[in-house]
Amino acid sequence: MSVEKITAKMHWLGHDAFRIDAGPTIYFDPFQIQTGPAADIIFISHDHYDHCSPEDIAKIRGAETVIVTCGSCAKQLTGAVQVVAPGDSLTVKGIQVQAVQAYNTNKKFHPKKNGWLGFIILLDGVRVYHAGDTDLIPEMQDIQADIALLPVSGTYVMTPEEAAQAALTLKPSLAIPMHYGSLVGERADAERFSRLLEGKILVQILEKE
Repeated sequence: MSVEKITAKMHWLGHDAFRIDAGPTIYFDPFQIQTGPAADIIFISHDHYDHCSPEDIAKIRGAETVIVTCGSCAKQLTGAVQVVAPGDSLTVKGIQVQAVQAYNTNKKFHPKKNGWLGFIILLDGVRVYHAGDTDLIPEMQDIQADIALLPVSGTYVMTPEEAAQAALTLKPSLAIPMHYGSLVGERADAERFSRLLEGKILVQILEKE
């Protein structure tokens, strides 16, 4: 399946939250969401309240939902929870998953020692990278992504300039900005990110659903 077809199945729910309707229904970091289709898989990047939200998870959780997350988040959750650490690979409901590093290099909000996460999932041959809350980190040089979901708000994560550099490092077919328009950051950050990559990397700014 093409990048375009996967993107057509992708819904930005605000902040770092996405839903992808790609056979299994997949969510990333649901936060301040409305009710939606029951999740087959929920990926939770780390235990900050705007990413690990038991209240929001409850809105989309079904009897068969599997949550993939770090150990500190797992302590807040019940049911089918798969604990992973950066470097782990696994298959969940037929979806190949890699857990990767996500941390700050020039601020203290997301220490590397915490083992918090980004995720790479393989959907019909397309590699989707949800970076989590991260700065531009050396590990990105080894990540292969067709679609990269990158935080752009600054303050807790990359600035638009740093996120543009991350995109140039990753070289995805498509970059999608996130982590703005809710608690921190504005659409202007996403637009600046897009302008910085004009003629270099294709950027799509999704409308919040």
